[in-house]
Amino acid sequence: MTKNRMEAFSDGVLAIVITIMVLELKVPHGADVETLKPLLPIFLSYVLSFIYIGIYWNNHHHMLHTVHHVNGKMLWANLHLLFWLSLIPFSTGWLGENHFQQLPAAVYGFNLVMCAIAYTILQSKIIKEHGPDSPLYKAVGRDWKGKASLLCYVLSIPLAFVNQWIAMAIFAIVAVIWFVPDKRIEDTLHHE
Repeated sequence: MTKNRMEAFSDGVLAIVITIMVLELKVPHGADVETLKPLLPIFLSYVLSFIYIGIYWNNHHHMLHTVHHVNGKMLWANLHLLFWLSLIPFSTGWLGENHFQQLPAAVYGFNLVMCAIAYTILQSKIIKEHGPDSPLYKAVGRDWKGKASLLCYVLSIPLAFVNQWIAMAIFAIVAVIWFVPDKRIEDTLHHE
């Protein structure tokens, strides 16, 4: 099977996820700065999650450039990733509405853990199907960046109950690390 349908479906789901998130930004009733203040946590959680969805979309796009064909296991692994990404609007909304409180921050961290695990599973299914000589395996190798990010997300969950701002800092730091485009796949494909 070709990858086109999987890629198009994934793009559509991620576009819908972003649309759902932006719908949580309600228009304030008033024309002064004071009416915007209550929306600040909601807006900041939206920005963080928009960046995360963008990071996943970007990396998913690059990863699929290494794919020649897909199989059923890869399709299910992709759906697994999309399931957890589709919950980002919920965890984002809860985080913003509750001004980054501990439990919503921990749930947001759990959502990020599950997205990272699902992405790792999809990546491993692609590598298994295409073999150790595949461009994806050559590009990611042992994927220390991905494993370090997953560890940070896991740590953010208990740390959210110590101080939710530590968890929020972890989310921001990992987003910054991935915000810079990952050139591993592009470089590997360029040299093939």
